[in-house]
Amino acid sequence: MSEIHKFLFDGLPVRGVLVRLTDAWTEVLRRHASGSAAGAYPLPVQNMLGEMVAAATLMQSNIKFNGSLILQIFGDGPVKLAVVEVQPDFGLRATATVIGDIAADASLSELVNVNNEGKCAITLDPKTRFPGQQPYQGVVPLFGDEREKLEKLSEVLEHYMLQSEQLDTTLVLAADDKVAAGLLIQRLPMAGSGNLAGSLVSQANEDEIGINEHYNRIAILASTLKREELLTLDVETVLRRLFWEETLTRFEPLAGEAAPRFSCTCSRERVSKMIFGLGLEEAQSILAERGDIEVGCEFCGLQYHFDPIDVAQIFRVTGDLPPSSEAVQ
Repeated sequence: MSEIHKFLFDGLPVRGVLVRLTDAWTEVLRRHASGSAAGAYPLPVQNMLGEMVAAATLMQSNIKFNGSLILQIFGDGPVKLAVVEVQPDFGLRATATVIGDIAADASLSELVNVNNEGKCAITLDPKTRFPGQQPYQGVVPLFGDEREKLEKLSEVLEHYMLQSEQLDTTLVLAADDKVAAGLLIQRLPMAGSGNLAGSLVSQANEDEIGINEHYNRIAILASTLKREELLTLDVETVLRRLFWEETLTRFEPLAGEAAPRFSCTCSRERVSKMIFGLGLEEAQSILAERGDIEVGCEFCGLQYHFDPIDVAQIFRVTGDLPPSSEAVQ
């Protein structure tokens, strides 16, 4: 089963999170393989998306935020867009749009950053918004300080975290067709609790970047974790191997009913609003050509069908909800 483990290093300004996604991740892959005409993702796309799912779950577990965290990577390669969304209760979904052929050993830059124009975006979308409030979004390029292409998602996100929180962060990520896993080690902020909205951008945190000897030591230990170990070893074994000389305070793991799980937020109501956004003329044009409007969810594979009567009711009054006919698989 999927699980999240949080821990602190006693007496040191360092915290950690380790996540292992099993059933939640395999359900993402199953939904795509069964709902897509192209079948399963190519191996490099599968592994990149799995690392994104693990990373987004780590980040959601590391902040206090009542809303969804959305991690996106987009660029000019054959993977036009990859998206992961994690809700505050750790319901998650993920998808990738693939256009063109992908080599079996394609790197991150070959997937999404061919001409060094790729981007990584993290959006925090609160469940309840104040009037005029917009989701917070931060965007970083897929290259380093010298415009060198980054070939590890972990490096991209470490750069993002340093910019957004001004806190040192080490990430180790891995995925295959059965497990998506990740380890996050982060230096604690000088005061308060961190979040991804930049509230801790301060001189005190800047002054500590790269120089805290306790964090640096633990980060080096974390970086020795190999991909195969992260994918195959249980959490207890990983933590014991890495930090056997450190004293950890462990928190109750999120497992069982509280564990991360696949969950899609699509609905007939939301699809109806999308059709309304097309405008009556465009909707009628689709009906004239095809007889109905069919919209498939790229995340879960559900197909929503709207006949002429359904569409007429959508446009009857602005904001009207459609009839409650069932989505079909």
